[in-house]
Amino acid sequence: MRNAFIDELAVLASVHPHIALVVGDLGYSVVEPFADRFPDRFLNAGVAEQNMTGLAAGMASEGYHVFTYSIANFPTFRCAEQIRNDVDYHKLPVTVVAVGGGLAYGALGYSHHAVQDYALMRVMPNMLIAAPGDPLEVRACMRYLVDHPQPSYLRLGKAGEPCFHAAVPEVAPGRWVKVADAVEPAASPKTLLSTGAGLATALKWRDRPEYCGHAVHSMPLWGMGAKAVQHAALRDFDSVVTVEDHLVDGGFGSWMMESVLGLGKRIDLDVRALSPVVCGAVGPQNVLNALGGVS
Repeated sequence: MRNAFIDELAVLASVHPHIALVVGDLGYSVVEPFADRFPDRFLNAGVAEQNMTGLAAGMASEGYHVFTYSIANFPTFRCAEQIRNDVDYHKLPVTVVAVGGGLAYGALGYSHHAVQDYALMRVMPNMLIAAPGDPLEVRACMRYLVDHPQPSYLRLGKAGEPCFHAAVPEVAPGRWVKVADAVEPAASPKTLLSTGAGLATALKWRDRPEYCGHAVHSMPLWGMGAKAVQHAALRDFDSVVTVEDHLVDGGFGSWMMESVLGLGKRIDLDVRALSPVVCGAVGPQNVLNALGGVS
């Protein structure tokens, strides 16, 4: 995903001279295609992520669309005050990019477990969350964010993720993107609804007997402002299972449950997310996902 991100960013920057990239002394062997091509729009803020975010906000106030880039929790939790006060409050076009969402850096321990980031970012009223499920969704999210500059959070995997789409999909905040039809269509419509890396899990689960009647949808773009549009999509299904690599509390499934309020129709909504047991565990991503309940 990170390679798709930097490739798409360079393509977009060749058309949009206001795009800039600021890194927190990380990303080497990844960011060079942008840094070498646009050296006047590439800055290394050093190991000072709070300063990086303040710098990005200042540049954005002068007309730039700035992408800040770092690993896991460093550009989010470490910069929570700057994101809240400098970026989101002023509705500035800064995209916070976190690499290694979920448990991608599981072997580095809890400091690198990005399993509470949705909870933090989704309470920012102007923040749009971009959580692509494959490299093609990365490109789709990038194009949307550049066309609609605003405070945004782009959560990427680490590397080597497969493509599940045949082409770059059309995305919009709150839009359900169909990825697969039900293996055996059920009498009552059901779907697995994922965001981010949950897409890979959802596609594996649909071969299980308990999910064989489920289609698979992805929601790459969502946030506080996209709840209202969920009512129309939810009415098409009797059962929805949300899948994510984030803690149950404050995550995507919780956001969807809030969206159900006032729907006027009973929805069987099952939230599948990580157990907090992963917070104290160290190991490979697949092992920790299995430990947390979303393998």
